[in-house]
This record gives sequence, structure tokens and C-alpha cells, in this order.
Amino acid sequence: MGDAPHYDVIIIGTGAGGGTLAHRLAPSGKRVLILERGDYLPRERDNWDSTAVFVKGKYRAPEFWFDKHGNEFPPEVNYYVGGNTKFYGAALFRLRPEDFGNLRHHDGISPAWPIRYEDLEPYYTQAEHLYLVHGRHGEDPFEGPASEPYAYPPVEHEPRIQQLSDDLEKRGLHPFHLPIGVNLSQDPDGRATHSSVCIRCNRVDGFPCLVRGKSDAQVICVEPALRHPNVEMITNARVVRLDTDAAGRSVSSVVTRLADDSEARFEADIVVVACGAVNSAALLLASASDQHPRGLANSSDVVGRHYMRHNNLALMAVSKEPNDTQFQKTLALHDWYLGADDWDYPLGGIQMLGKSDAEQIHGEAPRWAGAVTPDMPFEVLAHHAVDFWLCGEDLPLRDNRVTLDADGRIHLSLDEKNNMAGLKRLQHKLQSMLGHLGMHEHHLLSHSIYLHKGMPIGATAHQAGTVRFGDDPNSSALDVNCKAHDLDNLYVVDTSFFPSIGAVNPSLTAIANALRVGDHILNRLT
Repeated sequence: MGDAPHYDVIIIGTGAGGGTLAHRLAPSGKRVLILERGDYLPRERDNWDSTAVFVKGKYRAPEFWFDKHGNEFPPEVNYYVGGNTKFYGAALFRLRPEDFGNLRHHDGISPAWPIRYEDLEPYYTQAEHLYLVHGRHGEDPFEGPASEPYAYPPVEHEPRIQQLSDDLEKRGLHPFHLPIGVNLSQDPDGRATHSSVCIRCNRVDGFPCLVRGKSDAQVICVEPALRHPNVEMITNARVVRLDTDAAGRSVSSVVTRLADDSEARFEADIVVVACGAVNSAALLLASASDQHPRGLANSSDVVGRHYMRHNNLALMAVSKEPNDTQFQKTLALHDWYLGADDWDYPLGGIQMLGKSDAEQIHGEAPRWAGAVTPDMPFEVLAHHAVDFWLCGEDLPLRDNRVTLDADGRIHLSLDEKNNMAGLKRLQHKLQSMLGHLGMHEHHLLSHSIYLHKGMPIGATAHQAGTVRFGDDPNSSALDVNCKAHDLDNLYVVDTSFFPSIGAVNPSLTAIANALRVGDHILNRLT
């Protein structure tokens, strides 16, 4: 050990994984240091401005990555306290039990996890309670068993979405209340309602929450953790390398670039990486040494490989009746998650998006020219818009990977058409129902603005899989507790550890796993 400050645990990153882990460790009295690459996101009017957030990308990181052809693109990443949860939609689903086993898709196999749904279920419950998830277990007949109900009732549908739910049920389907992490008031009967302030949580999807009504990692975990005197955080602290001891078996120092561009080193008994699947892999690759020539935790050569990011479609239907919904993100449908009568493979899930507004509609205008009738101007479209998010599973292809060039820049190689057949069928299912759901049958418009101007490779919000865990050190980087096979004190707790990604938002699984790994680390420390 040198003169560097020493901690029991260093956590790199403050998102769903790192922030939650800090919250778990904070009451232990152990000395914890959190290193966050970004700063606190400013609370300002632009937080809720569609043009600033979506069209101009004000809060996106000012950096570029490169695709497999060497073309640069702006990734959908945000470096702030709370990580990407500052901008996520707070849809907090559990993976289905089938997602933990081998699951055959049209284009290949979604591989099994080294743990079962039952192993993670208690932590799913804890995660739902911690992140104030509003929902009702049992409505979705395709979900796994839950040991406890949600601590908060579902957010009630507003009239147009309730009608949509009723119309879906009439077709023999099983719509359910979308589980969402928000801080809403309740009426005297215990139903979740929209307070006069949180009514603006229409701005939950892709926006930072100006009134702190969204359950992001900063609000729920990081700030409470920092109230403990044994926990400290340094912002604007970019970790550039992890050095090891002479034997290469333990991380000896965390090399960090601070806000003033100076270099600092920190030491800890345990080091936890939670930078996001791309940046966590990049950090491990950048930490190559004589003992680890391919990068840390990479004797298996899987670090950076098997990158996944879901196959998504943001679609806007046009309601025949006005849609005055304020909080639209309350409904989901998983009837075709695992297959359909006319298809033997999984299709994926459908859920509501935050309501489109006139600014977003205008942002799409050049792409939609000629796609709508002349008597339906964009201002009217905004009043009649009903927005859907379709999510299909991306498969973990070995050559979908993160690499670094000689200058340390990130390159992302990606097959963007991997396992798309199910998603296309899911879109057709929705399209074929529009007339029965009170929508104009020929208006189902693609919303590229949710993917930052239609750059699929840049849509990295659901990134996962680059430092996968498993029982076999020859085919995985981490063991079942998310500790590196190759090192004694290195853990990874963001979505990097996923062997497969399922077809639901990955945040709740990352949160639940961070709680699980947190218990393991606490046992190890004590």
C-alpha cells in the first residue's frame, strides 16, 4: 500500500448498480468512496423542455464513439450523479422466469443465467420497495411469482388509456398496469394519483425530473447513502485505469482524473465497477498490463463481447378521439412475450411511452412528410397521439463488442439486424389491432426522436452484457457473485454482468442484483 487514501470499498459509478450498492453498504459503517465521472445534473427549466432534451440533446455527453466501419456517432449516454437513471423512463419490470433459462429465438439461443429467478426474487421485492415501484402483481399472467405485493398501488389509467385497456381485454388480451418508479400522492382510497406538481411526470420518459418525482438512483440511493459519515463521493472524477499488485491478483489502486485534470490514486479492499456496460468494459480493457495483457478480468477474452441493447421501436398511433392523457406511461402488454399462436418464438412486450407533445411532433416533421393526411396537422396530431414502446430481445453475439483503439477511443461493433423478426411481428400485431382500439388504422408512425434522430447504434440506453457472469471462467468474466474470476477484489454490478437481456427494461434487474451483491460484499467484509 502507498500513500493513497484507503477505503473498505470503492464504487465507480452512481447509476442503478453503483448507486444502489452504495445505499446497501452505507449503514454498515464501512468506509465507502463513490467516484462519479460527472457532476450533479442542474435543475432548470430545460429539464422538461423537449427541444432541449430530445432535439438538441443538451444533456448528452459531448463525446463520440466509432462504429465497426470507423464512422463516429454520438452515443445516448449521460454522465451525472444517478447515471442513466436520471433519464430512464422508470419502467421497473422483473425478467420473466423463462429469461433465466435457455430460450430459443428465431435467430438463436438466449443463454441461461448461472442463477435462477427464485434466487433473485427476494431482491426484486426489495428493489421494488426501495425504488417506490407502483404496480399490482398478478395482473400479468406471464410474470413470475412475487413473495410480496408492491408497496405502492398502480398508477391509475387516465380515461383514454383505460379505454385502451378495456378494448385490449375485449380482444382476449391481458393488459396490466405498468410497474413504474415514481413518487406520487395517493387518494383516500389508497389509489396512486397525480399531484398538482407530479402531473408533469408526463416528463418521466427520457427527461430528468425537475421536481424529483422520478425514482432515480441519485434521489433514492446516493443522497441517502451520503448522509452516513462513512460514505463520501467525488464528482467529476473519471477513473482511467485500475492497477494491480505485482502478482496481478488484486486491484491495488484506482487511477482517477479529477476536475482540475490532476491525477489521483485511491485504494480499497474491494473495488466495484459500475460505469455502464460499454464504459465498464472500456475501463477493464484500458487497464491492460503485463499480468493482464488483454485487460482486467479478461483471461476468457469475453470482456467487451456479447454487447446487447434491445431491439426497440417507438411508435405513435393516432387516436380517433382526442387523447388528453397527462401521465400516459401506465399500461403494458406481454401476451406475446414468449410466443404467439402463429409464431413459435418470443416476440417481446408492448408498453406505453410518455405522451408526445407538439415539440416532439415537429421534430419528426421532416421524416413524416406525406405520412399523415392534410387535415391532420402536427398540432392536432399531438392532441391525438397515443405512444407505444415495443421491446424485443437482442441476442448476445460474440462479435457485437466494445474495443479500444490506440488512442483509447471506444469502438462499438454491432449487428443492428440481430433477431429482428419477432419485433416486426409484434409491430404487425399492434398495427392489425388499431381499428379495434379506436385508432386510425393507417397511422402508426416511427418515433426516431426517442432514439436521438434515428441512429440505432447510438441508442445505448439499455446496454448490457459486456462483462458477463457465469460458472465457467473460460466463458465468463465474473463468478456468480459478480466478482472477477481473475482477481480477488474486483466486482462489476451494472448491466454488464447480464448473459442475456430479455425483453423488458433492465434497470430493476440491475438494482436487484446490486442488492444481492451488496449482501455478499457485506458478508465478506464482516
